[in-house]
Amino acid sequence: MDHTASHRRKQWEQIYQVFYLVFLFINDTYGQLQYSVPEEMKRGSVIGNVAKDLGLSVKELADRKFQLISSEKKQYFDVNFENGGLLVSERIDRETLCGIKSICFINLEAVIESPLTFYTITIEIKDVNDNAPIFSENNFEVEISEVTLPGARFALGNAQDPDLGTNSIESYTLTGNENFGLREKITTDGIKYPEIILEKSLDREKQSFYELILTALDGGNPQKSSTATVKIIVQDFNDNFPMFSQDTYHIRLQENAAIGSFIIQLNATDEDEGSNAQISYYFSHISDNARQLFTIDSLNGNIKVSRNLDYETSDTYEMTVVAKDGGGHVAHCKVSIQVIDVNDNPPKMTMKSISSTIPEDSPPGTVIALLNVRDSDSGMNSEVVCHISDTLAFQLIPSSSSYYKLVTAGTMDRERNPSYNVTIQCMDSGSPPLSTNKTFHLNISDVNDNAPDFGKMNYILYIGENNQPGTSIYTVHASDSDCDENGKITYSILNSNVEEIPVSSYISINSMTGVLYAQRSFDYEQLREFQFQVMAKDSGSPPLSSNVTVRICIIDKNDNAPKILYPSPDTEGSALFEFIPHSAEKGYLVTKVIAVDADSGHNAWLSYHLLQVPDPTIFAIGLFTGEIRIGRDLPDKDTLRQKIVVLVKDNGVPSLSCTVSVHLVVAENFQEIVPEIKRQPNVLHTSSNVTFYLVVSIGFISILFIATVLITIVLKCRKSNTPTTYGAYSRNVYPQFTLGCPSEISDTSLPFPFSYDVCVTMDSKQNEIAYLKPVQNVPTENLIDTDESTAVNCSSSNDLNPINIAQVCSSDILLNHTCSYLLTFA
Repeated sequence: MDHTASHRRKQWEQIYQVFYLVFLFINDTYGQLQYSVPEEMKRGSVIGNVAKDLGLSVKELADRKFQLISSEKKQYFDVNFENGGLLVSERIDRETLCGIKSICFINLEAVIESPLTFYTITIEIKDVNDNAPIFSENNFEVEISEVTLPGARFALGNAQDPDLGTNSIESYTLTGNENFGLREKITTDGIKYPEIILEKSLDREKQSFYELILTALDGGNPQKSSTATVKIIVQDFNDNFPMFSQDTYHIRLQENAAIGSFIIQLNATDEDEGSNAQISYYFSHISDNARQLFTIDSLNGNIKVSRNLDYETSDTYEMTVVAKDGGGHVAHCKVSIQVIDVNDNPPKMTMKSISSTIPEDSPPGTVIALLNVRDSDSGMNSEVVCHISDTLAFQLIPSSSSYYKLVTAGTMDRERNPSYNVTIQCMDSGSPPLSTNKTFHLNISDVNDNAPDFGKMNYILYIGENNQPGTSIYTVHASDSDCDENGKITYSILNSNVEEIPVSSYISINSMTGVLYAQRSFDYEQLREFQFQVMAKDSGSPPLSSNVTVRICIIDKNDNAPKILYPSPDTEGSALFEFIPHSAEKGYLVTKVIAVDADSGHNAWLSYHLLQVPDPTIFAIGLFTGEIRIGRDLPDKDTLRQKIVVLVKDNGVPSLSCTVSVHLVVAENFQEIVPEIKRQPNVLHTSSNVTFYLVVSIGFISILFIATVLITIVLKCRKSNTPTTYGAYSRNVYPQFTLGCPSEISDTSLPFPFSYDVCVTMDSKQNEIAYLKPVQNVPTENLIDTDESTAVNCSSSNDLNPINIAQVCSSDILLNHTCSYLLTFA
């Protein structure tokens, strides 16, 4: 019998070796690392060099963030980053880890980043003889009837040794009396049960009990053993033993079985009667853990659940049940309970290498976190699928059976989403499924990817002229959606010139606030508008900038009084006359006052008024035209000479004005006014004075004639050198100025500076041509005569100097009553 058990043990060892070699071959095929270590090694013991076996340098272990991950509750191994050695960090007890399993492995996972690589490290835990055999009881009582014949066998409780193979129970010995021998019974499971063999008949009258020492020995080196006391009580005759229907009972039990659930009823039979047939049941050998989970009814053999089961703690339980009759005979059976897993554990997630902040210019596919997912259940209950809440911005990519990479799915934009709360949900395939959620916060750091934005292409600003230098006129503002230094904006004016003058002499800007300041007082008559560019630049690296055009329009104010062009106020002391024929009727156009205003718009709207006039009924002036006409028919008694004062004022607030005097003469020609030089009243005429007055008169006329001839010659010579523009015949020709200049605010303004030479014929009987002499070759415009629609050429220039009006009378004055007026804008 012993030879058969030994042969069977050798067969099992051969099968184990073949299985182990196949396992090693599979692991090598997939690149896994395999180590073998005996249990109970000291902490710090080196079992291998991970860096060397993975083909890495020791420096790479730290640089690439080597991590060793174990599925066990304890971390039994660690790595020395100084030499790459794999060390034992905790005491290893194979029996605690693997129980009665013949092969014991600890699986580790090694994770290396940059690039992300996974390795599986399998460490076989070899058994050492660290456990001595243990009997379920220290004392066995065996009742043997005195009529029992030699050769009868009596089963004893077996010893248990958690070690494996040769380190487990190898033999039993019995010492103490020659009446008894020892035999080992081996079950189909290979378990050895010691049995006492009655060698000689007993005589209760001689000896009623015996005490023997039962010793259990294992096959380890050194060999370990344990003993139990066997007390044999000699009884009266009991010749039948209890019997179970089978040696081993296999039971499958779900781990969620309720407390008190019925498992099995064991029923042993005994053909005896009376007390010898009364059977009681109890556990003869059971682990402490199983003893807390299961109970047996000693009377009926019912086994029930006493506490909650946990498949993840242990999936199998084995126990020995003893059936003992009233006569002391016992029978044994083995109960094996297989715990069936139910889905009672949600997936467990562990985040590795979490990046809490990434820059917004991170490319798609940037790894944010490494997720390790495990489910303690088995089969379908442990198959886990993970999802993320934001599938537009992120992706969850499986890397291995239990690892996922959380990566970016597209480009990040901090200005749109500065942070994310990413929720990962992992759900197993159990029924019903269980899930676990984990949320982590990811910040997006800013990069300078947004240029300052003014919000518009240009600014148009209106500023009244005569402003105070240094005053703020406007604030330009640009926004930058970046943050911190990337969003800090400074302003500057790009260098440019306004009429060959740097724009910085007109405008300055506060670099921090964007406030624009006027550097000088603006004059609408000199500068109507100008424009420049403002640049807004952020403080990023590299900095980004944008430009905006600022257009400043100067608003006119009424700061210029009207200027009289005709008649010239400078020649008021000279002999300037406007001739009115005796035949002139009501409405006759005597002359026209011409004035301009350097302002524009309403400020340049002029009105004409008679300020001083001898008789208001004789003359009337056009309010807006400045035309002086006869208001009623002239009787013969009207004074030959009239002086009127014309007031010209603009439409500004406050209104500005100027005056001019106009001398009017009622005569057909110049000769008619010669006697009217000066009348001296003389009521006494004596004969003695007649001759004296006659001589004086002749002398005065001669002198006047000579002076007239000389003046005529001079004017003719000057006139021959002055170019004229011929027009149609006109009775009285007066230039009508149509003055205009574009403006942002108004129109009908006269551009300054400019120059004009104006020549006007005053006699309606002469076919003289009124012309405007161009000065400095400036472009010309047409002015339309308001009386006979005679075309008069008017030349304009942009240079206005003080007005100078000169009267030039030709030699034909006395004969033709012609006078030319030269209006010069120099």
